[in-house]
Order: sequence, then C-alpha cells, then structure tokens
Amino acid sequence: MKIVIPGGSGALGTLLDRSLTAAGHQVTVLTRRPTGPRQVGWNGRTQGAWAAELDGSDVVVNLAGRSVNCRYTQENQRAMMDSRVDSARAVGRAIAAARRPPAVWLQMSTATVYAHRHDAPNGELDGRIGGTEPDAPASWRYSVEIARAWEEAQADADTPHTRRLALRTAVVLGPERGGAFDSLSWLARLGVGGPIAGGAQYVSWIHEQDFVSAVEFLIARQELSGPVNLAAPNPLPQREFMRELRAGWGMPLALPATRWMAELGAFALRSESELLLKSRRVVPARLLEAGFSFAYPDWPQAARNLVRRLRGR
Repeated sequence: MKIVIPGGSGALGTLLDRSLTAAGHQVTVLTRRPTGPRQVGWNGRTQGAWAAELDGSDVVVNLAGRSVNCRYTQENQRAMMDSRVDSARAVGRAIAAARRPPAVWLQMSTATVYAHRHDAPNGELDGRIGGTEPDAPASWRYSVEIARAWEEAQADADTPHTRRLALRTAVVLGPERGGAFDSLSWLARLGVGGPIAGGAQYVSWIHEQDFVSAVEFLIARQELSGPVNLAAPNPLPQREFMRELRAGWGMPLALPATRWMAELGAFALRSESELLLKSRRVVPARLLEAGFSFAYPDWPQAARNLVRRLRGR
C-alpha cells in the first residue's frame, strides 16, 4: 500500500514510518523541513504540490500538530489549535480534490477530549466529553476545545469516498531518548517519582508496539469509522503507575509531590501541570469489541519491556 503521513517527521511519525516501511508499504512523509528521500515539503495549511501525494494513495495518517509539551500561553494555545485544525482541513481539501482519493484517512486526536474523572472509565460510546468539570482549570477546558475542533475539522471534510477515523490517543510510550518514557524514568531513578497530589488521577497510556498494531488493524478493518480510543485497556492511578516504573528501575522509594509542587515543577520545565494532574481514565472499547489483541495490556509488563530496551540504548 501507499501510505502518506502528514506531520510524520516527529517521534510518532518516525515510529510509523519505520514500522510500515519494514512491513513492505510505500511510505511518504509530509513535513515542513524535508531532509531525505520519501519526504515531501508542506506547510500544514495551504494546498500545494504535496497534495499530489494523496491522489492515488491508499491510506493517509495525519499526525500534524504542535507539541502540547509547553506552557499554555495564549500564543502557544493558538498555535496548538491552528496547527491541528489547519492541517486537518488541508488534508481534507486535498482528499476532496483527488481523482483517486485514499480509501481511509486516520486523523490523530487525543484522549484529552474526555473528562477529568475517577469514578468510571471513558469509552467511545459511554465516555464523558470534558470541558464542563467544575474542578477543571480553564486551560484544561481549552485543551478539550482543541480536541473537539480537531475532530470536527475531519468530520466536516467533503470526502464521501474515504473512510475516516479519529484516533483518540493516550500517551504513546517507547524507549527513545528524550521521549515521555525517558522523562518519567528519570523521575523514577532520581527518587522523585512518587504520588503527585495524592496520585489518584488515572494514567492512560499505550505501548508503541500496540500503537503501530492498532493503526494497522484499523486500516484493515473496513467496517470501523469514527472515533477510536488508542489506549491500553487497563489504565491505573498515577501512584501505582509510578510504583511499577520505579520497580522496573530498582528504586523502591520516592518522594511525593503536592499539587503546588507539580505546578512549580511544570513551570520550571516549561511544561503544563495538566499533563500530570488530569485523570485520563480512557479504555479502548471499540478496539476490544472488534477483536484487537494488545501485546501489552497491563502496565507492569510494558514497563519492564521499556526499561530493558531503554537500558540497552
């Protein structure tokens, strides 16, 4: 198959590119700064020569969007919103104009679209969309607005011959240096990876191998469309998540952190405390119902695998 990955030069795009190419597919990456073969330039906003790559392709996987690992200033929030909505609209216009449109368009979305909650998991059909929680800061509500606008940009596209899926993705964990798992591992190894604000908030995650397998599964399953949660089936509270990670690194104890300490730490790291404090209790109901089998459904097994691979780098 010919697979086009807009915004595919980041960590997730590199993972998909490597895995899908190894599986024998012809992969083209759309990026703002092309540096090698199979990379084509685009600006993520307006139509250009890049649109020809989608005409006659089989699959489009749009990953474009500014990183959320930043301070939520007005400028950064606008950049996060515009980069997601503009790129989804640009892809939609290119598909609509194609003489031979792709069979399926997988659009990256986020598990952050769901409400901050502890009482019950959020599946695609019974989950609670966020934005109205009384205990959610305004910046958290704006994150939900971004997620909803992102998905609406795909849903509004005039692409009747292309199946569309919105990938409501939890944090994807792999052993690459500088990634989310590497950052969490440093906290665990330094003895500061304890409970944050009590640690009752749920952590939803997915192992990188399962992320790739789920993308391949969704491409093949022609009956599936609409929102799909890409998350391991067993999210767990942050205190348990970090306890298992510390066990993987042989660090039995860690200092806890209060909410204000988390806010201060996020400020120092030029990041945002929502990434630490929001309870993302998300489950992959549609994937499980469709028969998808997770290689890493539980965090202890996944953590041991990732620790072993990160140690080997």
